[in-house]
Amino acid sequence: MNNSDHWQPLIDFDQQHIWHPYSSSPNPIPPIGVKKTQGSLITLADNQEVVDGMSSWWAAIHGYNHPTVMQAMKDQIDQMPHIMFGGLTHEPAIELAKRLIKLTPAGLNKVFFADSGSVSMEVAIKIALQYWISKDRPVKNKMLSIRNGYHGDTFATMAVCDPVNGMHHLFNDVLRKSIFAPAPQMGFDIQSDNSDIAELEAILKDHHHEIAALTLEPIVQGAGGMRFYRSAYLQAVRELCTKYDVLMIADEIATGFGRTGKLFACEWANITPDIMTVGKALTGGNLTMAAMLCTDEISNTICQGEPGVLMHGPTFMANPLACATAIASIDVLINSPWQDNIANIEQHLKTELSPLSELEGVKDVRVLGAIGVIELERNDLGPQIQAACLEAGAWIRPFGKLIYTMPAFNIPAGELLQLTDAVKQAVKTVLEESL
Repeated sequence: MNNSDHWQPLIDFDQQHIWHPYSSSPNPIPPIGVKKTQGSLITLADNQEVVDGMSSWWAAIHGYNHPTVMQAMKDQIDQMPHIMFGGLTHEPAIELAKRLIKLTPAGLNKVFFADSGSVSMEVAIKIALQYWISKDRPVKNKMLSIRNGYHGDTFATMAVCDPVNGMHHLFNDVLRKSIFAPAPQMGFDIQSDNSDIAELEAILKDHHHEIAALTLEPIVQGAGGMRFYRSAYLQAVRELCTKYDVLMIADEIATGFGRTGKLFACEWANITPDIMTVGKALTGGNLTMAAMLCTDEISNTICQGEPGVLMHGPTFMANPLACATAIASIDVLINSPWQDNIANIEQHLKTELSPLSELEGVKDVRVLGAIGVIELERNDLGPQIQAACLEAGAWIRPFGKLIYTMPAFNIPAGELLQLTDAVKQAVKTVLEESL
């Protein structure tokens, strides 16, 4: 049986029966089969090797099949792949919690392990609400979110995603009503008039009595537009939340573990949120896992209130295999020259992608850390650009008018160049054809 004979029935079945992210079923566009991964290379079903420009949605920061992480996974499988966390504990969970407490902003001393980023945000929202109930202030039960934000696809998280340009507007009538502040002015290095901060303070001044927490993605708003904003805004958010007695939730699921050039994006403003969530790169993109961290003040208040416990407990919470994988991934990151690697990627992306801003049809090109974004004027050219990139040997996944890449931190220089060459040529070709 040749390769095509093996794969075509599988692709046909997938297309007819399996739902992929934000897709229909049957899917009018067949998925692309993948045979294996290694480093920053993906081998497709037709044996074509392409450079991965997506790090599997920010997660595979060391590329694929990193030997140290793979060995840790194999060792843990042989010893204990899973055990319930109710009433029991194990060394991988304890060691991972130690690392998270040490590496995250000072004061985040309590850890809750979850299955995915969305679930960790559900826990963050629940814990914020339970905190005020425990303080006998149940009227503080609204969430304040920042427009253009994205925090997940589950119900509590949908309610704090942007209600207009987000992906969940269909459910607006059934979601809990949140309060939304204007998005921060875009630009990491801009000189701002701080009108966005003034608008946020006006909302807090009027509504702080009913707001439990403010939630935002620090420095980089991801799926809501790949928007970068200044550290002064983040610093102001921390100060305003303290001033108006509102908890601050920092969603570091996408930005955590080095992606922006700092280990956590909150470090750009040197702040500690009351609650932080991490995921995606936590295990280096090898297994699903996330965590919520909070301060002693929050945990003490909840545990002294009624019923005195945090009301959440996923079945696969603190899965030992995922914990061991996360420990290995974190250690690989910390023991690598990750700051230099990201700085080199940032400089390369700026050098190679910035000239595209001169093209007709390109609205903006922006780079921060290991993130490169080309924002087009039109939102219907992504599929053509994706196909052209694939033909040129690179995998990207455009979103609307955003053509973006976030490669692994250890991507070889030659593969990084292949990636940016493919993106540049694809954007130029498709834009020329669309005029």
